[in-house]
Amino acid sequence: MIHVGNMANKGTQALLLSDVSVIKDVVKGDVGFSVSTTDVEGVRRLNLSLNAVLPPMVDIPYEKADFFAKRFGYARKSFTYLAFAVASSFFMFVQIAMSVMSAILVKVGLKGFYRSEVLRYMKDCNVVVSYSDENFKETASLLPLNIYWIATWWSMLLSRAWDILVAKFLGKPVVLFPNSVGPFRTSIGRFLSKLALNNCSYVLVREPVSYEIVKSLEIRPPKILTSDTTLLFKPTYNSSFDDCSHPTVGVSPGVYSHSLSEKEVDNYVLAHAKALDTAIKNYGFSVVFLPHYVSGFRYDDLEICKLIRSKMENVSKTRIVNAKTVEEFKSLIDRMGIVISSKMHPAVLAVSACVPVLCVAYDHKQTGFFMSLGLSDCVISLRDVSYEKLLSKIDHVWSGRDDINALLKVRVPTLQKRIKRSIELAMASCIEENYLFSEEQL
Repeated sequence: MIHVGNMANKGTQALLLSDVSVIKDVVKGDVGFSVSTTDVEGVRRLNLSLNAVLPPMVDIPYEKADFFAKRFGYARKSFTYLAFAVASSFFMFVQIAMSVMSAILVKVGLKGFYRSEVLRYMKDCNVVVSYSDENFKETASLLPLNIYWIATWWSMLLSRAWDILVAKFLGKPVVLFPNSVGPFRTSIGRFLSKLALNNCSYVLVREPVSYEIVKSLEIRPPKILTSDTTLLFKPTYNSSFDDCSHPTVGVSPGVYSHSLSEKEVDNYVLAHAKALDTAIKNYGFSVVFLPHYVSGFRYDDLEICKLIRSKMENVSKTRIVNAKTVEEFKSLIDRMGIVISSKMHPAVLAVSACVPVLCVAYDHKQTGFFMSLGLSDCVISLRDVSYEKLLSKIDHVWSGRDDINALLKVRVPTLQKRIKRSIELAMASCIEENYLFSEEQL
C-alpha cells in the first residue's frame, strides 16, 4: 500500500484503517500488508498487523521540512524551513536516479542499494494499492493558487507518480483506491497525473466532480465512480464523553496552511464565533470543538478551535476535546446533534453515522461528496464565510436535521455497498481469481 500520509490527520488514520479493513472483507484467505508512508512512526502507533512499515521511494520535501521543523523548533515561515524544503526538492532527483538503479538490481534478483526493502516488498506483493485520499491534484479548487502550493503539489505529484512507475516496472498491477482527483492548474500537473493514472490497472474515484475530471484526462484504465472508504469506518473505542443531556453541536474548523491571509483567517474565526454565539442563544445547544488535524504548526485545527472559542461570549457552553485517536474522534462525532466541519473527514465520519453536517468547503472533494448525498444545500464555500451566511446555514441544517438524517439513512448504505463492490471488482481483476476469490463471489 503506497501513498499513505501523516497520521496526525485523523482522516488519514481513518482511510488507512478503512482500506485495510475492506480489503480483508473482499479478499478470500489471509492477506499480508506492507505500507509505504511519509509517517513511519505514526503508522506503527496504530498497531495494525502489518508485515512492514516503510518510507516512500522518494521523499516529499514539505514533509521532510515539517519533520525537522518539529525536531529543531523552527517555524514554517522561517528561512531555515524554506532552505531545507528547497534542498529537499533538488534531492528528490537524486533519489529518483538512485531508485532507478536499485529497481533494476531488484528486478533481476539482486539486492538494491537504495530503499531496498521498499522495492523487495513491492516486487513480492500481488497488487500495489494507492491508498484512498487525494493523491493527484494541484491545490484546492475553492482556494487561490500561490507559489507555495504550486511547488508543494508538483513535488507530491512527482513522488506519487514515481511510486506507480516503479511498481509498473516491477510488473505489479496498481489499483488507485477511491481518490479525489484534480483540480489541475498547470500542464505539468496534468502530465504527471495522467502519466501515473495511465499506469494503474483500475482507477476508483470517490465523488462525481473528480470523476468528470478523470474522464477529461482521457486515461486508458477502467474508471469507477464510488465513494469515500471512510464511510465504512467503525470504531472499536467508546468515548466516555458526557453530552450534558442536551443537544450538542460538534465543530471541526480549520484552514489550509498558506492559503488565506491573516485578515481572511481573522474573518473566518470571527464569523464562526458570532454565528455559534447566536445559534447557542437561539437553540440552546452546547458546542464541542473537535480538532481534526493537530500538527503543532501555526493555525492547525487545535489553534483555530482555541481562537474561535476565545472570541465567543458563551464560552461556558463550549469545550474543546482533542481526541488522540480516530476511534475516539469517531465515537464523539457519532453523539453530536449536527456537525459543522471545514475538513473533509469529520464530515464523512459524521455522515457515516447519519449525523447531519454543515460543510464549510475549500475543495470539490467536499462539494462532490455532498452532491452524491443529495445535500448540496448543506455546503458553504470557505471563501464565502461570513457571520450572516454561516448562521443561515446553521439554521438550515439544525431545523432540517430530522429530514437530513432520514435521507442519510437511505443514501449511506447505498454508497457503502458501492464502495465494497468497486473495490472487490478492482482487486479481483488484479489478483489470481482462483487463489483469492470464490467462483460464486465473482
